[in-house]
Amino acid sequence: MKNIQPIILGIAGGSASGKTTVTNTIVDHLDPSTFSVFSHDSYYKDLNAFNGQKPEEINFDHPNALDTELLIEHVKSLKQGKSVDKPCYDFKSFRRLEITEKVNPHPLVIVEGILIFSSEALRELMDIKIFVDTDADERLMRRIRRDTLDRGRDLESILDRYTQSVKPMHMRFVEPSKRWADVIIPRGGGNFVAIDMMLSRIHKMLEAPYEGPGRRRSDKILRKVIV
Repeated sequence: MKNIQPIILGIAGGSASGKTTVTNTIVDHLDPSTFSVFSHDSYYKDLNAFNGQKPEEINFDHPNALDTELLIEHVKSLKQGKSVDKPCYDFKSFRRLEITEKVNPHPLVIVEGILIFSSEALRELMDIKIFVDTDADERLMRRIRRDTLDRGRDLESILDRYTQSVKPMHMRFVEPSKRWADVIIPRGGGNFVAIDMMLSRIHKMLEAPYEGPGRRRSDKILRKVIV
């Protein structure tokens, strides 16, 4: 027996658009043994890769700030049934940690990030592409809350970065990548109708019963195999 290739689900959208909420809602209705999640953020290059630049001088919202080639390599390996060592990134120090996270192949692989649709090579590995579309003002408020509470940054630095890089890079790279999406979810993670529809589709692709958000799930998704 051998495992068939996993389903690759891409979830993109602007910074603080609700990608993580959508991802968490999806995985909350799946058996933990059936999926793995990859955040593009884990693949930020280490501070040492920026030739002595200080963090405030680096455009972290440009595709060049991320090691997308490594993410592509990891997704290809998972499609081939191989385990990978996913990097771990510390947003407070802007450095990759020495430790990595071992990820084994699963029937469903979720890849999420603001720039994942900007890479043609990465897009071509995906079976479903979702774009989470949220109002810019709401995304900014969420970003302020996240970066102050979770990443230890002050308001002035958050607003400076938003003006200098986040908004311009969103308009240049993120917003145009929406055209590659198979499904666009308006209003972010609170759009449970759209998420419910996606969950139904995912369960159908995985050949398992589906009971919808908020309802108890009694059946586990079983890994598909070919004899």
